[in-house]
Amino acid sequence: MAVRLLKVSSVATAVFASSGFYLYSKNVDFNDLSIIRFGRAAATTAVISYDYLTTLRDVQYGTEEYWAVKSKIHRRSAERLRDLCCSNRGTFIKVGQHLGALDYLLPEEYTSTLKVLHSRAPQSSMEEIRQVIREDLGKELSNLFIQFEEKPQGAASLAQVHKAVLPDGRTVAVKVQHPKVQHQSSKDIVVMEFLLQVVHWLFPDFAFMWLVEEAKKNMPLELDFLNEGRNAEKIADMLKQFKFLKIPKIHWDLSTKRILTMDYAEGGQVNDREYMRRNGINVNEISRNLGKIYSEMIFVNGFVHCDPHPGNVLVRKCPESNKTEIVLLDHGLYQVLNQDFRLDYCRLWQSLIKGDLKGIERYSRRLGAGDLYPLFACVLTARSWKSVNVGISQTPVTHSEDVEIRTNAALYLPQISELLNRIPRQMLLLLKTNDLLRGIETILQTRASSSSFINMSRCCTHAIARHKRSKTKSRTRRLQISLSERWSLCQIGLYELMVWLRSSTLARWVCYLLNFLPYTNWEP
Repeated sequence: MAVRLLKVSSVATAVFASSGFYLYSKNVDFNDLSIIRFGRAAATTAVISYDYLTTLRDVQYGTEEYWAVKSKIHRRSAERLRDLCCSNRGTFIKVGQHLGALDYLLPEEYTSTLKVLHSRAPQSSMEEIRQVIREDLGKELSNLFIQFEEKPQGAASLAQVHKAVLPDGRTVAVKVQHPKVQHQSSKDIVVMEFLLQVVHWLFPDFAFMWLVEEAKKNMPLELDFLNEGRNAEKIADMLKQFKFLKIPKIHWDLSTKRILTMDYAEGGQVNDREYMRRNGINVNEISRNLGKIYSEMIFVNGFVHCDPHPGNVLVRKCPESNKTEIVLLDHGLYQVLNQDFRLDYCRLWQSLIKGDLKGIERYSRRLGAGDLYPLFACVLTARSWKSVNVGISQTPVTHSEDVEIRTNAALYLPQISELLNRIPRQMLLLLKTNDLLRGIETILQTRASSSSFINMSRCCTHAIARHKRSKTKSRTRRLQISLSERWSLCQIGLYELMVWLRSSTLARWVCYLLNFLPYTNWEP
C-alpha cells in the first residue's frame, strides 16, 4: 500500500511540476487561473465563517462585550474580503465596490473598509492596451491617434481611461476594457454564487443571494461598451432641458464592445470641496442641480444612472459662459423602472416627505416590503422611524441620528437581508444610488437640504399628473388634472420662496430693522 501511495505521489508531483514549468514557460499569470481564483475565494470564505462561528460562541448575546467582539470580527472579515477583491480583481472588485457603497445597509466596518476598492483597481499594461485596440479596431494605436498618454487618467475594476488626441486635433478619452475581465467574469460569478450558498447554509440569517443575481444581470451590460454609448446618448436626449448637464459625445467609429472613445471632459470630482473653492463653484448649487438630474431620471423618466460615485460626477466652470456645469460619466449601468413601480415609488416619496404614515405603509407594501415597511422606510431615507413619522422634510439630519442608523444597520442585518431579498430587483440599484448620492451630499454638507425635497416633490407631482392625463380621453378631466398639477407646483414654489426668505441674509436684515419699529415684532 505504501509503495502504491509513493508511486501515486511521485506521478502527481511530476505532473504538477511539469504543469507548473509549462505555465511558467508560457508566461501565464497564476492569478488568472480559475482554480487559483476559486481556491483563494474559498479559503477567505472559510476563514471568515470560522471566525464568526468560533469567536462569538462563548460570548453572551446582547452584552457590551458581544457587540465589541462582533465589531472586531466585522473589521477583520472586511479586511480579508478587501484583500480577496484586490487579489482576484475584475468582478470581485466591482462587487466589493457595490458593497462599499451600501452605507446604511451594511455594518460600518464593512463599508468603510471596502470603500478603498475605488482606488485599488488594477491597471493593464500598455502592451495589453495596444493589443485590445489592435484586435478590436484593426489598426495600430499610432495609426489612430497622434498622441496617446500611457499613464491612464483613471483605472476602474473593468477598464481604464487614457487621454488621446485624434488626427484632427480633438482631445478624446479612450476607455479600454481590461483584456481578461470578459473571460473571467462569468466564472467569478459562479464562484460567488456557490460560496454565498455555502455561507447561507452555515448562517441562515445571511441571505445575500440578491447580490449574485444583480451581478449576473448587470455584468454583461457593463462589459458591453456599445451599450454604454447608447445609454449616454439616450440620457443626454432625455435631460437636454438641463443646460448645466454635460454628457461627453461618443465617437462611434472608434468604439467597440471593449473600447469606448468619447470627448475628453475636464473637471474636478464632485466630492472635492477644495477644487470647488478654488474655482468659485457653489456647493449648494451643485447639490441642488444633482438632485434635479436624479429626480428627473427616477420619477419622470424611469431611466436611472446607477453608479454616481464621485469619480463619475465631475464639476467645472464653463470657460465660455463661466457657468457651473456637471459632467456625468460611466453610463454602463442603468436601471429601467417599469411604470407601476415608478408611480408607486413617486407616491411613497411624497408620503415620506409629508409624514403620511398610511401612505408610507400602503406604497411600501405595494413595493414588496410587507410587514417590514417601517424598516424599508428607514433604509430608503437613511432616517430614523421618529423622523419618518414627523416627515423627513420637517426634521434636519443630526449626527446622533446618523450614528443611530449606522448602528441599527448592524443590529438588524438579518431583517435587512430579508428585506433586500423580498423587494423587487429594480429597487436594489436604486438603494445603491441613494446611498452614493447621500455620500456626496454628506461630503458637500448639503445632506437633506430642503432643495432636494423640493425637487423631488416637483418631479413626483409632474410624473403622477402626466400618468393621469395619459389614462383619460376627456378634455375636461385632463384640464382638471393640469389645473391641479399647476396648483400643487404653485404651492411647492411658495414653500420654496418661504424657505429662501428664512435663510436669506436680506430677509434677516429686514426683520432686524422692523423689530425697531413700535409695536412690531417680525420673524420670517
